[in-house]
Amino acid sequence: MGIYLDYNASAPIDERVLNEMIDVYKNAYGNADSRTHDYGENARKVVEEARERVARLLNVDKGEVFFTSGSTESNNIAILGLKEYAESTGKKHVITSAIEHKAVLSTVNSLKEQGFEVDIINPNEDGRVDINEITKKLRDDTLLVSLMHANNETGVIQPVKELGEILAEKGILFHVDATQTCGKLVPELKELKYNMLSLSAHKFSGPQGIGALVLRKKRYKLPPVKAIMYGGQQERGIRPGTTPIALVAGLGKACEIAEAEYKENYASLTAIKNAVIDLIEQSGLDYNVNGSQDYCMPNTINVSFAGVESEALMLSSKQYCGISNGSACTSHDYSPSYVLKAMGLDEDRLSEAIRISWGSKLDKDTMISEITKLLDVAKGLAG
Repeated sequence: MGIYLDYNASAPIDERVLNEMIDVYKNAYGNADSRTHDYGENARKVVEEARERVARLLNVDKGEVFFTSGSTESNNIAILGLKEYAESTGKKHVITSAIEHKAVLSTVNSLKEQGFEVDIINPNEDGRVDINEITKKLRDDTLLVSLMHANNETGVIQPVKELGEILAEKGILFHVDATQTCGKLVPELKELKYNMLSLSAHKFSGPQGIGALVLRKKRYKLPPVKAIMYGGQQERGIRPGTTPIALVAGLGKACEIAEAEYKENYASLTAIKNAVIDLIEQSGLDYNVNGSQDYCMPNTINVSFAGVESEALMLSSKQYCGISNGSACTSHDYSPSYVLKAMGLDEDRLSEAIRISWGSKLDKDTMISEITKLLDVAKGLAG
């Protein structure tokens, strides 16, 4: 199987997170919304401690944190949950980018089918959305701008800080998909201005199946987001359904670890990236890195090797490393990446692109050894 290098799809769970979850499964198995016995109270304490941990990581109030099943659900609530407000105010214009996750793109397209106007902005060839292209589209009836913090395929960091400042002044709602950056770009997230933010635990060594939607208060009021499902008043009515106590605890522990270790993690990720880039440069292969490295996550590189089809490379090197050619949500086929296509890359670079993503605890020497083998395979395929 080789080493796992698809952390942007899902990161291995941290053993400390797993141990905390096991303890909760064993000792806090009540329903957090049961009010008549201590078992419910104990479960509720676990949930609220986790909520505080998430809030500390993001520098928000714990009353602004709502647990969901992950970023896909958070994105859907953040966008579809504004529909009632949009119809009551007449603000039915939404702006997003062409490189968003399908959880955003499919959701805004569903609004378009319901009479909303949607502007979708293409990035530049470097993978970064031009903030001026967004601001030119702003209107009096603009309801929402939704932009990811960093792209899951290229790792390119988007200008959410600058955009947040502009939208705050104009009073336009801003949603940030922080799936790839939560737990990694910790200081940046603490300082961002936004109204809504989505995150998933499994992208930073927490469990799969749990995430959060952060709704920032303004003058003590939450954004006008309504539930899009019905069945209970859990999470103050924003997200009904029995709270998965152990998963919530796992998310909280992952946030606590990230808060304590993000500096050393960032340094480790960067050191590994520098080593990978050096290996690629020294390989003798003809290649193109897809996406600006001036604005890029330290754990991601998207690269096209000339004359080497990505499918062939992935299959021929899987005994050395597990890599991908894009989002896990579209990996059932090998069609060209819509993200890279939106960047305007030519057909060859599209078909040759692979994504390598890693974690901070990965041994650098092992990484160098296996990437060297990957590059040897690529040389053989390049002929």
